[in-house]
Amino acid sequence: MKTLYINIKELLQVRDRNVTLLKGRAMNILPRLQDAFLLVENDTIADFGEMRYVNTEIADRVVDLKGRFVLPTWIDSHTHLVYAGNREQEFVDRINGLTYEEIAKKGGGILNSAERLQKTSEEELYEQSRQRLEQVIAQGTGAIEIKSGYGLTKEAELKMLRVIKRLQKEYPVSIKSTFLGAHAIPANYKNNREGYMDMVIDEILPEVAREKLADYIDIFCEEGYFTVADMERLLEAAAQYDLAPKVHVNQFNIIGGIPAAVKNKALSVDHLEVLNENDLEALKDSSTIPVALPLCSFFISIPYTPARKIIDAGLPLAIATDYNPGTAPSGNMNLAVATSCIKMRMTPEEAINAATVNGAYAMGLSTSHGSITKGKKASFIITREIPSYEYLPYDFGNNNIDRVILEGKEFPEVKA
Repeated sequence: MKTLYINIKELLQVRDRNVTLLKGRAMNILPRLQDAFLLVENDTIADFGEMRYVNTEIADRVVDLKGRFVLPTWIDSHTHLVYAGNREQEFVDRINGLTYEEIAKKGGGILNSAERLQKTSEEELYEQSRQRLEQVIAQGTGAIEIKSGYGLTKEAELKMLRVIKRLQKEYPVSIKSTFLGAHAIPANYKNNREGYMDMVIDEILPEVAREKLADYIDIFCEEGYFTVADMERLLEAAAQYDLAPKVHVNQFNIIGGIPAAVKNKALSVDHLEVLNENDLEALKDSSTIPVALPLCSFFISIPYTPARKIIDAGLPLAIATDYNPGTAPSGNMNLAVATSCIKMRMTPEEAINAATVNGAYAMGLSTSHGSITKGKKASFIITREIPSYEYLPYDFGNNNIDRVILEGKEFPEVKA
């Protein structure tokens, strides 16, 4: 089946196959074609170009997109989309002056979500997660990473990962799974962090590997949670199962997590709301990409990742939503892109690149997603009639998506 999209006002993010990561000044360049066509064959981008070169006779179906922009679907490389229930009371607690740490100390935060998840059946957990996934697809997300971490027992962590695996099978969106058993210290291990690490490494990790439930390994490396030594121990164990690291670091404190993650060949280091020169130096000339999570900063009023410092140092940057019930209850990548521009002083070009090409790199999907490239998956967003691509982050309060195409197919059931 060949579908030809014609009269595209602008076709954004047109790239050669060898472009897999954008750093520094290159992040401010967004290649595009005006008055363009796009040819899709089955689930793959077959061709594109200027309308003056189009041949409509080769297509089985022709779609006229006059006045609309086309760009790759968003790549959300950091989410906790599989969870049970919500934590709106903690939202009220923060309004009343409690900090993230104070909420956690009184039994809220991750432990609150873990208690709910442990009591939720796998079928109900799948149903809640399925609805969230359809919602973010409608908002333009075409590839998404989903973490465990709200289980904190062997049974509950495996339940989460099995739900993610089911989503992978049942939805035509690219999903990567991450095992985040070391997300918090359960109440029954309150004074025995090392004992909990033993359980994660010796009991849960081998089963995760045996059932092939995860693509990546993660840990919350932060004061009051897990140490750098814990992280290095976990990543060394996970390497035996070929699980690459994607780790939480530098959300509230700088404790040496970034240099250790780079040393252990982490694919990404995520959060980075606090950052120093040693961290920047560790990232230079590495294959590790920083990932900013602006919706978390927006929602719990903590500093934003210093995007200008990272990009101006010649480094790459990706952005993701951190979709979770406590600190970022939104998987809307359009809002993440807009917030990056408004609060992190990223240009629209940088933000779009961070949410597509660099997002794909942070998920290990550079060969199949993130750009309009011949041979890549035909997963793209068709906008409404808008004046410019800069209008997408500018008009942040409105939905400017007309259609979402995933692997060559439009899904009216999740149409925006």
